[in-house]
Amino acid sequence: MRETIVIANQKGGVGKTTTAVNLSASLAAAEKRVLLIDTDPQANATIGLGFSRSDYEYNIYHVLSGRKKLEETILKTELPQLDLVPSNIGLVGIEKEFYDSDTEGKELILKRKLRDLKSEYDYIIIDSPPALGPITVNALSAADSIIIPIQCEFYALEGLAQLLNTVKLIKKSINPKLKIKGFLPTMYSEQNNLSRQVLLDLEHHFKNKLFENKDKSYVIIPRNIRLAESPSFGKPILLYDIKAKGSVAYQNLAESILASA
Repeated sequence: MRETIVIANQKGGVGKTTTAVNLSASLAAAEKRVLLIDTDPQANATIGLGFSRSDYEYNIYHVLSGRKKLEETILKTELPQLDLVPSNIGLVGIEKEFYDSDTEGKELILKRKLRDLKSEYDYIIIDSPPALGPITVNALSAADSIIIPIQCEFYALEGLAQLLNTVKLIKKSINPKLKIKGFLPTMYSEQNNLSRQVLLDLEHHFKNKLFENKDKSYVIIPRNIRLAESPSFGKPILLYDIKAKGSVAYQNLAESILASA
């Protein structure tokens, strides 16, 4: 089964890029061909896989602006099965170009660009920016499903209704096959009462949309120092410390997704 999954939440700091990078790496480690597309102008997924601006000439901006084909921007990573389409701060300009343009179908650019590549990968993971602007709409329009990271902290569910409404509108208008693959609790601390309460709230509202381990417990991404450190070394957690709790959690997420495929 080939699938395009977007990692999205308009709130920043919820573990979105961490999830995109480490889910991609874990699926690649499971011998799946994976393409990670960084559509966030902050380019944190690109940096988290060890690339700096001097390492590449073209990025997702050149794809969305029509200057390059997607395959012309692909970079090889340390993991043989994982490729990357990088981002760059220049991507912020694409939103103005979209707003200024009256071109019909501009929200479907990424979807069209992906058509020729989809057969080459088992999974395409899209890291979206922390906003519900044209870039995120393009990502949602191109995806089969969405994973929504939810940090286990105060105001965790704030703004979620807006995101779910956006998903509903896109499903109704331009991408009827889009589905919510699941909600992913992140930054969980067993010692924190608030973390436990947020998890209970998620279970109450979205029980059938939480990822499960083999033992039927929920897949939860813990607060983990090694997981937080790994991007500064330009590595996914499984290449930085494969035995860390954060690494095990993302491997469990990949296993859950593969089991449901």
